[in-house]
Parts: sequence; structure tokens; C-alpha cells
Amino acid sequence: MAGNFDKFRKLLEELFQLDQADLDFGIYRIMGQKRDEIVSFLDKDLLPQVKEAFSHYQSADKAELQQQLDKLVASVKSAGMNPDDSPKVQDLRQQLDESSIDVEALEQEVFSHLFSFFRRYYHEGDFISLRRYKEGVYAIPYEGEEVKLHWANHDQYYIKSSEYFRDYTFIVASGNRVRVHLTAASTEQDNKKETAGKERRFIICAEDPVYEENGELYIRFEYRPHSGQKKQDKLNEEAIARVLASEGLEDWTKELGKPAPTEKNPKRTVLTKYTSRNTFDYFIHKDLGGFLRQELDFYIKNEVMHLDDIENDTAPRVEQYLSKVKVIRKIGHKVILFLEQLENFQKKLWLKKKFVVETNYCITLDKVPEELYPEIAANDAQREEWLELFAIEDIKQDLLQSGYSENIDSSFLETHQYLSINTAFYSNEFKQRLLSAIENIEGALNGVLIQSDNFHALSLASDRFKDSITTTYIDPPYNTGDDDFLYKDAYRHSSWLSMLACRLLQGRSLNRAQGTITISIDDSELHRLCELLHSQYGATELAKLVWDRNRKNDAKYFSVGHEYMDVFANNYHYLHESGISWFDDIPVSDPRRRLKRYSKVSERGPYRDDRDISWPGGGGPRYEVLHPKTGKPCKVPSRGWVYPNPERFWEEVESGRVVFGGEN
Repeated sequence: MAGNFDKFRKLLEELFQLDQADLDFGIYRIMGQKRDEIVSFLDKDLLPQVKEAFSHYQSADKAELQQQLDKLVASVKSAGMNPDDSPKVQDLRQQLDESSIDVEALEQEVFSHLFSFFRRYYHEGDFISLRRYKEGVYAIPYEGEEVKLHWANHDQYYIKSSEYFRDYTFIVASGNRVRVHLTAASTEQDNKKETAGKERRFIICAEDPVYEENGELYIRFEYRPHSGQKKQDKLNEEAIARVLASEGLEDWTKELGKPAPTEKNPKRTVLTKYTSRNTFDYFIHKDLGGFLRQELDFYIKNEVMHLDDIENDTAPRVEQYLSKVKVIRKIGHKVILFLEQLENFQKKLWLKKKFVVETNYCITLDKVPEELYPEIAANDAQREEWLELFAIEDIKQDLLQSGYSENIDSSFLETHQYLSINTAFYSNEFKQRLLSAIENIEGALNGVLIQSDNFHALSLASDRFKDSITTTYIDPPYNTGDDDFLYKDAYRHSSWLSMLACRLLQGRSLNRAQGTITISIDDSELHRLCELLHSQYGATELAKLVWDRNRKNDAKYFSVGHEYMDVFANNYHYLHESGISWFDDIPVSDPRRRLKRYSKVSERGPYRDDRDISWPGGGGPRYEVLHPKTGKPCKVPSRGWVYPNPERFWEEVESGRVVFGGEN
């Protein structure tokens, strides 16, 4: 029995990620606490449970037959007859012999089925919904929809693309074991990319990089940002040199220095392999236990139970056959329970609302008490930000305002009231004085920026902004392969869909009934995005806008010069029945009011550029309009006015739909 059981046990070690349990940071530390329980289950509980299950079903069958036989033999003897001559006794003895099954063979079969089942749905750290009828034929859950969108990991949360950390153990020629141990690792937070010059690298530890313990050699690494310009290959060479120069470990270093060349890397040694990064997507299943239990029943019905065997076999054999099914189900459920506990724990961590670790405010100077101006003027970090964002070095002194100098003072702040201070540059004590001076700070906010993974940001905002967002715009990765968005090779498009699906669904709960969502995309994922939006929003697509962008001259076939903005309504029927137009949430009395057809609103009114009030496509009427303040002629848009005559123009002015800005 050892063959199939060992094979199944090895698979379970992979499922339970025991190869990561030696790592001592982050989620691996938590998983390590479960290791003893898992190992005990694999080593002590699993095999005895299978034996006990079979013995239970087998002994029940045999006990009943044996009881019938004993009664019959006693009855025949009491009648003065020889039991061996009785046809009924012979028949029961034959049934009893037939009920004796090859327990070891059945155990092998059980483990073989369990191995096939779990291997079928498990791939590179994830359980994928690949319901298989037979080899190469799959099924998807279908509930009668006209069009069904399905992808390989639709029932999983996309977490991030990152490194898959593990210790690396190997045995040298002498038979001794070497363990390359990762002591700590830090990865990009919230799927943010590294800044230039701070890429993460595998770096040998500065303290105790190499030591011997219990007959094994330990080589310690960290995975962290590296501020230098050295590539991983160069750091590998330095690490190898340091290991080989270790004092008192000459026997070890002689083995480690031996080459292990490959065709691509003739200088490769046994130490080089560890630092090859294994980068792929992380997922967490939404309901792993329910999914696997459902699929196990499906597997048993399709690949374990055979109706012909049940119909044509003897009753004892059928009972034994059903016993086998019960054992597969019992042991399978035990394994599923373990996997479910691990997955649910990680799911709870992922879904738990995250703490706000830091809060800062951007506040214009007109709202800041003047007694704080001297501290603001003396803050060099704040001055540097103003230089970068507002180019304050270009401000010249005149009769009305102070000019810029490196030693700015309070008078400069007083004459530039719309500069914005960033409380991140100030002490907590200053921040408290500032915030306490502003009445109802939360009500005064006119914008909130959350720096986080977008899934957690939406979760954090769900209570405060539920049913309150009118317009949502997102710019997801285009999945072109040019933006370092990493994927498992087998699930590239489905990884992208899983990432978007959970976030779109969560974001929709924030939208008002008249809310809309606009998503930028190009041809790479346009058709999949449209299907996803249709599945979540229904038939509420308002438009698929196409806009020109700069063409590249490196195209292999066609130089595509456009991208898309797909616009969906949260509730199309509500928009239609309520008569809500596209940009209709500004009151007519508001001086910012513009024609409904225009998408831009400015304090300066509609004359900001030609497009605001010009005839679409050009060729519009050209007539003189005098500015009501200056009496000077307004500049006629290059494409002509949008209104057919001056009378219509002034009707729009009187209704408040057209306002004048500036002096011309």
C-alpha cells in the first residue's frame, strides 16, 4: 500500500504548503503554527482512518453472514444432519468467502482516486474550477443565461502578483544536507511597483550568513530592497564568494564550490538556483470547502460509481463497492476540512478591513490660522513641494503680492492664500492645532485620497460612501505585457478578470442610482471587459467611446492609434425614467452651469477653449457677441457658434445655461 499512499501524502504536503512552513515571517509564521497539526494528521491519523473505515464496513458485512451461518449450522446439527451436506450452508459459506475482500488493494484504489481528485483541481498553489466530465472535456456552472462569461478562477479573489518564497534544501555529493534559509522578506505593498534603484534582491545576511548546526549547513538570505545598482547575478557571485571563504567550514565549501553547469549558464553552481525568482499570482478561494465537497461528489458519481457494476454484481459485492465510495468520501472530506481551514483563515485576513496607518490633509492657506504661518514658512519640505507642484520660484514681487525667495515669510503666504499645505511635513502637535482650528473638518473636506490596494480601499470606503458616488473612473492595467503586471502563464486573462471582477462588484455598491462608471482600455482586453461589465451591470452600456492617442511606429502589422472608454450606468432605467441627462447635476442657478452636452465645468465659463461652445465638426454660424462687462467682441470659436443665431445665444445666457468668464 505504501506506493499510492506515499504518492498521495506527498501531494498533500504540497497542498498544505509544508515547503513554506520553515519560513518565519508574515503569513508563513502563522502557517507554521499549523504545521504540527498537519503533520500529525498525515503521519498518524490518515492511514489508520482508512484502515478503520474499511474494517468497519467489511466486518459488518461478514458479521451478518457469519451470524446467519452459525444459526443455520446449529439448526442443521440439532436436526441430526451433517452441515457440510446442506445446500443452504454451502451457499452461505460461499457468500462469506466472496465477502472477504482484498483490503490492501481497495486501500490502494482509494488513495489512487483521492490523488487523482485533488491533483485534478490543484495547480501551482491554487484550486481551479475545472470540472471535468472526462479527459479533455469540462463543464461550467450554467443557470440558463443567454450568454455566460466564465474563466478559470472566477470564484477566487485575486490578491497580488508577487514572489513565492520557500527554503531550498539540497544534498551534496558527500550526503550532507545544505539548507538555504530565507530569514526575512519584504514585498511590494498593495501591488505598487518599485521605484527605480530600489528593486528587491536576494542578499546574503550580514550577520551569521553561514553556520553549521546538527550536521547541516545553513546559508541565510534576506529578500529586501537594494539601493545599489548591482543586479541579482552580481549579488549571487558575491554571496557565493562569501560562503566559500567561510572559516572552519572547509569540508563544506569544497563541496559547494563544485560547478553545476547548464547549457545557458556554464558557470552555474549549486548555490545559484535559489535566487531564481518564482513570481506568479496569488489567489484566495471564496468557498474552497464548498467547492471541493461539491466537486468530490461530482467526481465520485462520474468516475468511481459505475451502474453496470452495481446492476450485475452480487449483493455482498455491491455492499463492498458502496463501502469503498463511503471511505473515499470520508477521507476526502477530512482532507478538504484541513484545506478549508487554512484557506478560510487567509480569506478572513484578506477581507478584514485594514487599519488606517496614517492620515494627512491638504489644506489651502486661506483656511489656516495666521498664527501658524511662521512655522509653515520655515518648513523646507513644504517649500520644496511648492516648488515642484506650483513652480513658486516664478512668482515675482509687485505692488499686490510678495515675490518668491528661498527664505519665504508670512507675507508671502498672506498674498498667496490658495497654496496648499501638506500636513505630512509637520509634527503631530502642529497637525492637531491646525485641525482643531477648523470647524467640522470632515464636512469641510471636498476630496479624499486613499492610498491602498484598491480592493481594500473600496472596502474601507464602503460604509461612508455607500450609494453616494455619481461618477467612477478606473484605469486598470491594459494587460499588454508592457506594464510589468505579472501572471501565471496558464491564467493570464483569467487573472486579469478576477482582479477586476471583485473590485468592480465592490465598487458598484458605492454608486448612486444615477451613477455611472467609465473604464479606460485598449483592444487587448476590450471584449472580455465588455462581457464582464454586461454580466455585472446588465444591458446598461451607455457608450463605447473611442479616442485618438499617439501612434507608435514599432507595430508588426498595424499601428493602432486609438483606445476606448467604456461607459456603463448603474441603473439605466432610473436614468431614463427620471429624465436625467449626462451632466445634469449642476443647478441652473449655479454660475458654473453649462450646456448638458459639455463635459467640462469651470469657474471661468464656456469660453475656456473653442470646443466648449463651438459647432460640432465645424462650419457653424459666425456672428458678433459683445462681452456684457467690457463691451468688446468675444472671440468666435474656430468651428463657429453652436447656436444658429444671436437670439438663441442670448436666450441661453438669460436662462443661465451660458455664462461669461474672464474679460473676453
